[in-house]
Amino acid sequence: MQTILSVKNLNKRYGALQALKNVSFEIQKGNVYGILGPNGSGKSTTLGIALNVVNKTSGEYSWFDGTMETHEALKKVGAIIERPNFYPYMTAKENLELVCKIKGINYSKVTEKLELVGLVERQYSKFSTFSLGMKQRLAIASALLNDPEILILDEPTNGLDPQGIHQIRDIIKQIASKGTTILLASHLLDEVEKVCTHVLVLRKGVILYTGLVDGMSANDVFFELQADDNDTLMSVLSVHPAVKNVAIDQGKVLVYLKENLEAKELNRFLFEKNIVLNHLIKRKNSLEEQFLELTEKN
Repeated sequence: MQTILSVKNLNKRYGALQALKNVSFEIQKGNVYGILGPNGSGKSTTLGIALNVVNKTSGEYSWFDGTMETHEALKKVGAIIERPNFYPYMTAKENLELVCKIKGINYSKVTEKLELVGLVERQYSKFSTFSLGMKQRLAIASALLNDPEILILDEPTNGLDPQGIHQIRDIIKQIASKGTTILLASHLLDEVEKVCTHVLVLRKGVILYTGLVDGMSANDVFFELQADDNDTLMSVLSVHPAVKNVAIDQGKVLVYLKENLEAKELNRFLFEKNIVLNHLIKRKNSLEEQFLELTEKN
């Protein structure tokens, strides 16, 4: 599989502040990657360096398996790393045609990309009349005019209302389904969980986790139980060989495992101990719980 972007031991220092510390990762073709972290974690700095708008302190990065220089590679990259900036008194169509003219792209792409972002009906409306969500969708259309191999988005839903957020996320999924690789930075855990296949968690410039989104919580399955006598329930559970530890939260007994255990096996074990459950759910930690656990530990 082709490596679109490779980053190795990237460091960035702003005076006494080290914004990135030995950041390394690879973006493979055809996936949707999220760089997840709170504000100030180094997400935008990482994207800025890769896009050659921020100078690195040390380390290296290369595009497309290192087969081309950065300035050539960036012609195959679509990116939105700032607020959408178009001419306010030109229409959506005119703004995109201007981008085509500057970049030497055929005008036929304009209608195609407006359709993709759901703005065909507003193509003759002036940019100044657009909502923030519509401006962001037009920016995505603009970034896609050259049919890039990778689309880079920095906080794509920042400041949008729930409807605008939903529309942008649907567009991202649609773009990904056509085979375009996507790299987005976000502080929204929900966004990464719903849109991305892979995630890189950053905190204070340090990578805490990198891998599949599902992989963050794959091994953190737990049970949520309740019985008429929770104290006895907890006492009995504590001696089960598959149970790592037991806790209680809002009247529910949480059972964390050290090895795989099926719900029916646990239920049978408790029934044999004369405990009848009135609540049994098998759960796994959400990405949010994993993220908070990671960032608190480090």
